[in-house]
Amino acid sequence: MSARELPLASRVRGCLLAGALGDALGAPIEFMKWPAIRAKWGPRGLTHFAPAYGVVGAVGARGAITDDTQMTLFTVEGLIRAEVRLAARGLCHPPAVVLHAYLRWLWTQGGSWKEAGREIWSEEQPEPDGWLARERFLHARRAPGNTCLGALQSRGDRGGPAQNDSKGCGGVMRAAPVGFLFGRERGVGKDGAAEAFAMSVEIAALTHGHPSGQLPAGVLAAVVHGVAHGGRTLDEALDVATGLLQRQPRHRETLVALEAARRLSLAGEPSAERVESLGEGWVAEEALAIAVYAALSHPEDQRAALVLAANHSGDSDSTAAICGNLLGAVLGEGALPGDWLEELEGREVITQLADDFARQLEGRAPDLGEYSERTPEADAWWERYPGW
Repeated sequence: MSARELPLASRVRGCLLAGALGDALGAPIEFMKWPAIRAKWGPRGLTHFAPAYGVVGAVGARGAITDDTQMTLFTVEGLIRAEVRLAARGLCHPPAVVLHAYLRWLWTQGGSWKEAGREIWSEEQPEPDGWLARERFLHARRAPGNTCLGALQSRGDRGGPAQNDSKGCGGVMRAAPVGFLFGRERGVGKDGAAEAFAMSVEIAALTHGHPSGQLPAGVLAAVVHGVAHGGRTLDEALDVATGLLQRQPRHRETLVALEAARRLSLAGEPSAERVESLGEGWVAEEALAIAVYAALSHPEDQRAALVLAANHSGDSDSTAAICGNLLGAVLGEGALPGDWLEELEGREVITQLADDFARQLEGRAPDLGEYSERTPEADAWWERYPGW
């Protein structure tokens, strides 16, 4: 089966699992400089999972995910809940539901429910509902971004853009799942990629106030949409996303970074030194550029792309996670490195969430319909993904 013919469920699994693999690969070297990485692990740097955060995973103390995967999973949960609400109520504003999901993530990181969920949880319900927030491995603190923590802790459930000027990569590193929305069967007469772009920007703005902290998220979602629903190659999807980007105010920083990455992928043998010419990935446009460069440099080899995206002096887990999201959506689950999957922390949960997301998007979830006519299966689905 060609990449263009992959079913949506395979792309969703590929995107989420490959993103988590990149996150886990980069976690041990996130705060290391490239010369130290090379000195410790050799000329290509770290090419396999290594211990991080003291995690005992499926096979030894390796394969730990970080806040990047945590927040991506809560993004997916929020999007499923938004779809459930739309099916049950007929209207929904997904970014508001995703904000509630991020408050559940904040709770897992030690945020008081009285602060994080002022208008969501009550004295009678002192903890979040649903199932994802109860997964204990998601409660581990893995260097969560101060911008995300601060923006969520200060706002409660109030919507609108964050009141800061941050362009950190915390908005883009969780954005890929939005690209699976707005499929052709539900977007007749509409530009699904443009809708994914706009929604992803709005979701990134929940925590990041600078346009360069938001627009890369829109680009990533539009690219994922292009390969998942438009049958486009990665290059073709990048062309579409770049066109959407150029319509936005204050897009220059993101456009310059993206164009540099695409030029560099054609310029010769990939290397960490070339990666570092694009920046360190702590800010969103640089993180996206590094991920795009690595994905274009190894378009058929997930393992090689992730190694390239992780090994540099900057935000290694975020750049590799975004690269994994991109290539995972393009190549599907069949291209995932099996030996890495065996060691990945939380892979069963990630797989289940991916499958639930695809099930909801493809119309295979229970029909919620009229409340009085709901089946036990529909009630169980609502309990699993309450629509708020």
